[in-house]
This record gives sequence, structure tokens and C-alpha cells, in this order.
Amino acid sequence: MFTGIITDIGRIAKLDQRGDLRARIETRYDMGRVDLGASIACDGVCLTVVEKGAGWFDVDISAESVSKTAIGDWTEGRRVNLERALKVGDELGGHIVSGHVDGVAEVVDIRDEGDSTRITFRAPETLARFIAPKGSVALNGTSLTVNEVDGCDFGVNIIPHTKEATTWGDVAVGDRINLEIDTLARYVARLAEFS
Repeated sequence: MFTGIITDIGRIAKLDQRGDLRARIETRYDMGRVDLGASIACDGVCLTVVEKGAGWFDVDISAESVSKTAIGDWTEGRRVNLERALKVGDELGGHIVSGHVDGVAEVVDIRDEGDSTRITFRAPETLARFIAPKGSVALNGTSLTVNEVDGCDFGVNIIPHTKEATTWGDVAVGDRINLEIDTLARYVARLAEFS
């Protein structure tokens, strides 16, 4: 489990297509305090540390994960949002995030509003019904509040701190973004099906 509060920006140092895709990610985390087998959300995708060293860790990414996320767009040198898994007693500053990406949204508009940036995304039609104004979504692992919804399009506001502490300062129109809908929205929709 995660909160969607990004705690480091990693960099893809190496990609190696084996049976699965292996990625080496450079980080500022103290890897001496991270166990092999630990979960780290990488751009919102819960991945398992399979090898590590000072300032880096490796993850294996299945073809299923690559096909369901924007990981296929990763290139060496790309920056990625990182979050270590929650520990009992940690502050829950965002919302409950599983790291199980539901699909990929596309950035369709970016515009500055004061010091903040308004970004509009287009969600897959199958996921759009789970997105509501003032609800939560995780986008590339970042817990964000939805401002408005218009069909499959929805907007969020990125404040300057979020742009600096995450990769949101790198985003461009046309980018594919990992989307995880709010767990509560998923269960409310499921219950409504049986009402």
C-alpha cells in the first residue's frame, strides 16, 4: 500500500529486455535500509526490488505490466516518481493507493493558472465513470484531486511544490500517464451494480 505522496525522483539508468523487462533505477533512497523483495511504486506501478546497490535498485517488469501501463514509454535517462511502501504508523497524507494501475490516461491540455498548472487528461472510457469531481486519482503514482470531469476528460491542478517534488514539471501534451482510480470509487460502483 502507498499514499501517492512521492518521496524521491528516480532515474532510469538501464533497461534490459530479458524474459521480462529489467529496469535499473537510480535513487536517493538509502538502499541499505531497503530489503530485497520490498515494494517500491515507480510512476505508480508497484514493483519488487530484485537487486540493489548504493544509489540504485533493479526491478523485473512482466509483459502484462508493460501492456497495462505506460512503462513501455520508459527510456534510459527518464525521471520517474518513486514511493516506498507504507509502514504501520506512517502519515497518510494522500489517499490509499495500491500500485495496481488500472489503465493509461493521455495528457490532452496543459495551461498555467496563476502559479499552478492545470492539466487535462483523457481517461479510457471503461475507467471514466470512476472519476468524480473532488475525488482522488493516482497519476504516475501521485495522489491528486480531480477538479472537473467532462465525459472521459478530467482536470487536476498541480501546485508549484508538486511540480518540484515530482516529475510533473516534465509532462507534455500527448504523454501517456499511469492511472489508478480511487479504491473507494471502485467499490461504490460495484455495490451500485447490485442495487
